[in-house]
Amino acid sequence: MSIATKTGDKGQTALAGGTRISKASLRVETYGNVDELNAHLGLARALCEDENIRDRTKLIQSELFLVGSALSSPAGTQNTKQTVTPAMVDTLTAQVHELESIEGMLSDWTIPGDHAAAAAYDVARTVCRRTERSIVALTETGEAVDTNVLAYLNRLSDLLWLFGRKLEKDAGVDASLRKVSGFKWSRK
Repeated sequence: MSIATKTGDKGQTALAGGTRISKASLRVETYGNVDELNAHLGLARALCEDENIRDRTKLIQSELFLVGSALSSPAGTQNTKQTVTPAMVDTLTAQVHELESIEGMLSDWTIPGDHAAAAAYDVARTVCRRTERSIVALTETGEAVDTNVLAYLNRLSDLLWLFGRKLEKDAGVDASLRKVSGFKWSRK
């Protein structure tokens, strides 16, 4: 069976379960953002030399398939065997707190680009934030979205920012906005 089914040649795609909708629908845009986020995380992981962060990223990538699945299901349906759980959100929260506790991690805003892997995590973070915004827009149209999905992505964007800062810190890179610009944009 070929992946070139030709069923989308007229601008339609299938949700989980087979319901056909426009490729321009907000639901398709939203789970497409999750797919893009996963690809950016793959690039970040490929550039990352920190084994712990690579391993965490790979787990997150596998969990993003659950996020995408939740978003690609028609409103009112959900696969209860494959869902985003509060425990998944709690795990990300614990990782955020762990990294925040490292001395100097939250000292200033940063300018991405002085460390390749950190910059790749920053790109992934911005895609994650866009995904959050598209989910909010989807829910504002009245579409049902599992609340754990938005909480998961919100926590994930924080964690991705911290991954970038940890990589910079470990590499001795100071990408402080204050240092580069002289402006008092400090978080403290």
